Amino acid sequence: MNTKTIVAGILAGVAYFFLGWIMYGMLLESTFASMQGTASGVMRAEDDMVWWALILGSLGMGFTLAYVFGTWAGVSSAAGGIKAGATLGFLISLGWDMTFFATSNITQLNGAILDIVVFTINSAVAGAIAGWWLGRS
Repeated sequence: MNTKTIVAGILAGVAYFFLGWIMYGMLLESTFASMQGTASGVMRAEDDMVWWALILGSLGMGFTLAYVFGTWAGVSSAAGGIKAGATLGFLISLGWDMTFFATSNITQLNGAILDIVVFTINSAVAGAIAGWWLGRS
């Protein structure tokens, strides 16, 4: 990975972290809580969050976009990043959420669908940032 891809991954990861905080932790927290399945004790309280793991997960997603964009897809603009980020975000979350819904009691179907929508949006924004950075000369 070259320096440009590393910086794009960090920027996209930071975007994922803050967008997740805004969307999941503030705007839609009670909505997602109302869509939980029958499993109990699943969600951690904010004081019990494992922050290093949350940060690492956000960076992992950011680096996924940056690596795919820079190595395979040739994405080098914000517009291209929005499209590619939304597509990857949709496909990844569709696979994850539908498998999770099918095999666990953690969420209801409407919660899984809402997560797909939110993650697709977050991925589009993170993708725009990564694409913009990769396109800089």
